[in-house]
Parts: sequence; C-alpha cells; structure tokens
Amino acid sequence: MGWFDFVLLGADGRKVVKRKDSDAGEEGRALEELRSSLYNELRTSEGAKRQQQRFCGPVAAMSFNFFVSVGIILTNKFVMGRIGFNFPIFLTLIHYSMAWFLLAFCKTMSLLPVSPPSKTTPFSSLLSLGAIMAFASGLANTSLKFNRSAFALQNNNCCCCISSQFSSCCSVGFYQMAKIAVTPTIVLSEFILFKKTISFKKVLALTVVSAGVAVATITDLEFNAFGACIAVAWIIPSAINKILWSNLQQQANWTALALMWKTTPITILFLLALMPWLDPPGVWLFKWDVNNSTAVLISAVLGFLLQWSGALALGATSATSHVVLGQFKTCVIVVGGYLLFDSDPGFVSLCGAVAALGGMSVYTTLNLKESNQSPSKQLPMQTPLPKSKTGENGIEGSAVTNATASV
Repeated sequence: MGWFDFVLLGADGRKVVKRKDSDAGEEGRALEELRSSLYNELRTSEGAKRQQQRFCGPVAAMSFNFFVSVGIILTNKFVMGRIGFNFPIFLTLIHYSMAWFLLAFCKTMSLLPVSPPSKTTPFSSLLSLGAIMAFASGLANTSLKFNRSAFALQNNNCCCCISSQFSSCCSVGFYQMAKIAVTPTIVLSEFILFKKTISFKKVLALTVVSAGVAVATITDLEFNAFGACIAVAWIIPSAINKILWSNLQQQANWTALALMWKTTPITILFLLALMPWLDPPGVWLFKWDVNNSTAVLISAVLGFLLQWSGALALGATSATSHVVLGQFKTCVIVVGGYLLFDSDPGFVSLCGAVAALGGMSVYTTLNLKESNQSPSKQLPMQTPLPKSKTGENGIEGSAVTNATASV
C-alpha cells in the first residue's frame, strides 16, 4: 500500500482492507476444500454410492424413469411406425452402443463413478447380468413380433424398452399376461435366492394390481404359438434382470453408471449374436437419410436415459416396485387416453385401471411405512477430514472424530 492510500485511508482503513482480503482468502480456501472433498468422495465406490442416494432418491429416480419411458414410447412409435424401421433388435443394439459411447466419454472426462473392488463382485455376476439383459430384450421383442395382434402399451425393462415401439391404447394379449406374471416371479425368485419375504398386505395389494391391469388391458388372447412360448421364456430373464440390478446396487455398493459401464459391452456382444436370429433381413437397405438417422439417434439417446433411469429406480427401490411402476404407466395410458383424448377403452377396462391404481397406492403406502419404521442405513464416511487448528491440541479434533463415528 503506497503513501496515497496511507493519506486517504489512514490506519483504520488499512485494517478494513486487510480484513476483507483475509475473508476472501478464507472463502477461497473453504471452496477449494469443498471441491476437493467432493472429488475425493467420488473417487471411492462408497462415496459415489452415497452421492447417488443423496441426489437421486426413490421419488426422483422413479419420476425420471416414468417421464423418460413416456418419451421413448412416443419416439419409438414414430421410428417403428412412421419411418418404418422394423428391426427392433438392431435398434436395441444401437441404444446400447450409444450408451457405451456416452459412458466412455464420461470415463474419459473422469466423470464416471468408481466401481467397487473386483474381489467384491465376481466377473461371473457381471457376465450373467449382461447376458440376461440381452436375452430379456431379445425375447421381449421376438414375442411382440410374433404376437402382432397383441400390441404392448410399454415394456418396463431396465434395458432400452424397444418393445414399446408397438405402444398403443388398443388391446393387448398374451404378452401382457406374461408381463403381469413377472411380479409373482420376482417375489418367488427373491425368496429362493435371498430368502426375502413380503407381508401378506403387500401380497394382497400386488394381487389387486395384477388383476386390475389384466382387466384393464387384456381384451383378447390371440397369439402365435411360437410367440407365446417366447413370451413365457422371457418372464424369468426379465425378473432376474431386475433382481440383479437392484441387489448389486443395494448390497455391493455399485452405482447405476458404474454397473452400466461394466455390463453394456457384454450386452452388445450378446445382441450381436441374437440379431441374425431375431431380426428380419434387410437392415442395410433401410433409407438412412438425415431425417431417419436423426430420429434413430434421438431414440438411442432416450434409450440411454431410460437404461440409466431404470437402473437408478432399481437401486433406490426394489425389483417389485419397478414392475409396479411399469404397470402404473400402463394404467395412466388407459385412463389418460380416456380423459384427455376421448378414447373409449370400455367401462370394464376403466374399472380395472382404477382398481390397479388403488392397489398401487396401498402398496406404496405400505412401503413408506416400512421405510419410516426401519432405521436409516448410511454408509460410513471415508473422506479424510481437514485438520483444524484446535484439532492439534486434541480437543475439537477428537470431538469431530467422535461425531463422525457416531454417524
């Protein structure tokens, strides 16, 4: 500070300037420590999982999945119907390839969460999940291909939901029955694999939901025999797919993006093997102009978002809740079409949809009561705490350590 500042400010003015400089320096150091702490938090699988739970709880994850599902249903109706891209397995492959490309970009920019140590999750589990995802998608789309008289409202797979290209507010058939059968299959599989049980009240609520969806959507059972066999074969892979996604995230500290990064290449390989068997020939003869390519690209981006949102929902809730969310979307389409677009699904179908929505409300209420009664489980903090001046004397530092341990 020069003599001019000395004359104008005086001694008191110099103290104020120094104090402001000191406050700005402390704010900068605090901001830098916060950024460093957040970066260190994302460098461990436990920290990344903790951040996912913090910013994307059950309500946010399921809402995200719901709106993306509606978007991809409309997009795939345009892609499969308007521009005539009748290669559902190849479209699924494009979706997963886009997902892998975006995940690789995040990996390059150091934005991808860290995966848990390899010894905690054997490679066989990741291989099984990747293969099951491919088979769940392929069998679902093959069933719809051979059951053309039974259009599906949507398919709530954790994968890219390609079967929703047949989405419509018309009747559904045997494939819809197969989708409803996924719920009891999940309950039975979780009991066999993990000895997990649910209360009798939840069983009644799920029964009402399944029966209501069946009444609301199933108006005919016309189906191709081969397609019916494929639909039955799809039930188990679809159920196991959801169970594995939910269990690996909740028990093994996997985040959605980290698990997608590990399993997507495996799914792509299996889809490449399935495509010659399940897709019709002539994919390279399709008219790949700017408009058609843009529509397919938008569908692929939405497919990535749907896969991500589905994984988040499965990690935040459970496999059964994710199935109920899919049935909720079916009922919303039926009731919304009647209220907003003057469609006439019939009095019986409306009653079934309303009954299913009531069962979903009861199921959600029971889940909320259980979550409120059970103690909250938080992962232990592993981020190193900054040293404080008083911590060197063993007073404030020990208090902070004890508070962290109690959390």
